Amino acid sequence: MLKGRAPTKAEKEWMSKVADLGCIACLNEFYIYSEAAIHHIEGKTKEGAHFLTIGLCGAHHQTGGEGVALHHNKYRWEKRHGTQYELLEQTKRLINDH
Repeated sequence: MLKGRAPTKAEKEWMSKVADLGCIACLNEFYIYSEAAIHHIEGKTKEGAHFLTIGLCGAHHQTGGEGVALHHNKYRWEKRHGTQYELLEQTKRLINDH
């Protein structure tokens, strides 16, 4: 089991909306919807950590290798896709627009 603080009801609702939006990197790069997992920008233990999340598909999150996966090389990934906080702000706008 992954370490982390259990999400509140509001955090669960937020993460559900993030997951429903899909992978933010696929949306920006390919203009497509792809199923997404939740990526926690600052881990899962801090107060409000579950609100600091973006949706990423498996490839953009962990499995895509060098130049594709965030967890493979964060610097190169952010250079290509924008910072995680820029993508969080975009995610918030997209969710609030719906």
